[in-house]
Amino acid sequence: MPDGTSVAAETLLSVERLEAWYGESHVLHGVSISVRKGEVVTLLGRNGAGKTTTLRAIMGLVGRRSGSILFEGRETIGLSPDGIGRAGIAYCPEERGIFASLDVTENLLLPPRVRPGGLDLETIYTLFPNLKERARSPGTKLSGGEQQMLAIARILRTGAPLLLLDEPTEGLAPVIVQQIGRMIREIKARGFTVLLVEQNFRFAQTVADRHYVMEHGRVVDTVANHEMAGAMDRLHEYLGV
Repeated sequence: MPDGTSVAAETLLSVERLEAWYGESHVLHGVSISVRKGEVVTLLGRNGAGKTTTLRAIMGLVGRRSGSILFEGRETIGLSPDGIGRAGIAYCPEERGIFASLDVTENLLLPPRVRPGGLDLETIYTLFPNLKERARSPGTKLSGGEQQMLAIARILRTGAPLLLLDEPTEGLAPVIVQQIGRMIREIKARGFTVLLVEQNFRFAQTVADRHYVMEHGRVVDTVANHEMAGAMDRLHEYLGV
């Protein structure tokens, strides 16, 4: 199980006092989080807590935002979503965004490389043997689990060192959830950093180093993974599980 004591001290992403709006709706209220290089960090919370909006705000995909978002020490709050992606942050949304008219290989080759260090097709197919078997299958023919694997594999090609994953286990069978967990641990072992939105804290506990708990657009608690056993009462209260 992951242990926060083993991660590097270098901060890759630092979010401070982040506010975000959709139209007139004020969704995030002073969110501050940090992610160190080589970590897997989760955002936990009920539906509507602001977890997905936090990822979207980091990517510049909200109507309006303010505060500070430092990536590798560079302020990105003024960049466009395209500029943020090219800076080295990759986003895998909950809806996955698989192109139905393209086959698996074509979907994998679609995003541009933004840095050296991205995984090549051979390595991706080693990590995701299901995708290798379905290499010529169109997106419409993939199962939900295969689509999720493809969505994550696709951003691994880009070379972006920071991956934002939104609810990668949502709606998947337990055996596929286990595969996603193994894949996230492998991604970390290969030097990628992950900020993960998740509702299932039991799954999060198997992959993450640290956890931020969100309520009503605010961070209300932080729990290191090795402290999870002692924080169960709090987590049950926050998450209603």
